Amino acid sequence: MKILVLGSGAGGGFPQWNCNCRLCAGQRAGRIRASPRTQSSIAVSADGERWLLLNASPDLGAQLRASPALWPRHGLRHSPIEAVVLMDSQIDHVTGLLSLREGSTLQLYCTPETHEDLSSSLPLLKALQNYCGVSWHAMPLAPHGDAWHEVAGLRMRALPVPGKAPPYSPRRQAAAAGYNAAVQIEDPASGRRLLYAPGMAQVGDAERGYLDACDCVLIDGTFWTEDEMVAAGLGRKLAADMGHLPQCDGPRGPGMLRALDGCAARRKVLIHINNSNPILDEDGPQRAELARRGIEVAFDGMELEV
Repeated sequence: MKILVLGSGAGGGFPQWNCNCRLCAGQRAGRIRASPRTQSSIAVSADGERWLLLNASPDLGAQLRASPALWPRHGLRHSPIEAVVLMDSQIDHVTGLLSLREGSTLQLYCTPETHEDLSSSLPLLKALQNYCGVSWHAMPLAPHGDAWHEVAGLRMRALPVPGKAPPYSPRRQAAAAGYNAAVQIEDPASGRRLLYAPGMAQVGDAERGYLDACDCVLIDGTFWTEDEMVAAGLGRKLAADMGHLPQCDGPRGPGMLRALDGCAARRKVLIHINNSNPILDEDGPQRAELARRGIEVAFDGMELEV
C-alpha cells in the first residue's frame, strides 16, 4: 500500500499567512530549519494507479499539481483519484472538494453527520451537484455502522474517535465521539493496515486498539502542549477546546507521545501540525525527542509504503 502525504499542516498551513510567531517568522527569514506545509490531506493506493483521497484541504489544487502520481494519464480529461474520504466536516478538510468540480461525478465517503453539515450549514455538496455531481456513500460510525467498504482495491472503514465538530456546526457542543472519524485502510493483498486520524482528542482503550491493529499510523500531531496557543500569545483556546490531544502529558492526563510509545505499529507519524508546534523546528529539542522515541513527522511530499 502506497501513501502520499499531500499536506501535513493544520488549518492555515505553515507558515500561516497572517502569523508572525517565532516559528512562522523564523521560517520566512531562514532563521530556523523548517519545511513549509500545506493543510493536511493524504492519498492512498494499492497499485499506484488508483487512489483514494483522504480529506480535501483548501490547498488541494496546488497539492495535486505538485504530485505526479495524481496527474491525469488517459484521454483529454482523467483523474486517478477514484474517491474522496472525509474524516469530518472541518473547513480545512473539506473546502478542497470545490477544486474537484471540473471532474466526473464525485464519489464521496463520509459519515451521515458530515454529509448533513455539508448539505446544510456549509452546503458545499449542494453547490457541487450543479457541477460534477456527488454520489454519497455513507460510513456510519459504531455502534450504528463500522462496516468495511471496498474501493480502488482497498478495504476501509470509519472508526469513531473523540474530537469536536467544527465551530459552524450545530453539533459543536454535542458529545465528542459521535462526529469525528478516523479511517482504517487495509490492503487485502498483504493484510497490512493504515490508520489515518488527523484529529483525536484522547486515546482510550478503543483508540489504543485501533493503533495496535495497524502497521502504520498517521495521527494527530497538532499541538506539543495543552496551552501552546495561549503561551505563544496566539489565542485563548487550549488543545482540548479544539478537539486535539497534545503530544506532552498535561492536566488532562497522558499525551500522544505516551500513547505512541506503547503502540504496536511499525511506523508512527505525526500529521496535522499547527504552526505553533515546536516540532516544526527540525533542529529543536522537541524534534530530537521524537527521533529518540522513533516517531516521525509528516512533511508535504512524504511517501510511505506499508
